[in-house]
Amino acid sequence: MALDAAPANTWTPVTGAQLVLPEAGVYEVVADVQGSIAWAVGVTNAIIDARIFDVTAGAEVPTTARRVILFTDQAAEGTNGIQANASASALYQVAGPATIRVEGSWRTDSGTTSQKVVWAHSFRFRKVSD
Repeated sequence: MALDAAPANTWTPVTGAQLVLPEAGVYEVVADVQGSIAWAVGVTNAIIDARIFDVTAGAEVPTTARRVILFTDQAAEGTNGIQANASASALYQVAGPATIRVEGSWRTDSGTTSQKVVWAHSFRFRKVSD
């Protein structure tokens, strides 16, 4: 999911990373995400974050927010970029069917960034109890 068009510090749904927990119970939810960002000279704190969000409840799944990228480069020449991975997992209890999704966000404290992207290369769940 390209984040360049999204405002900074705004959670944006990741395309193709939405699941339905089919019934009440406790689930292990796992998201493996990857992010990338490009920048020029003088960037301070180029950041990509990701989380799992419960659309049905309208709330973040606790303990799933992850910093995918945090990079500072005030001296680099030309255009630079970086990719990184992060994983989040949690035991999550729902009272009935629930839709969950992966969301991404970006922030740059100073300087200019581009090609900000986050995607889930694996997003899954497993029911562990009723």
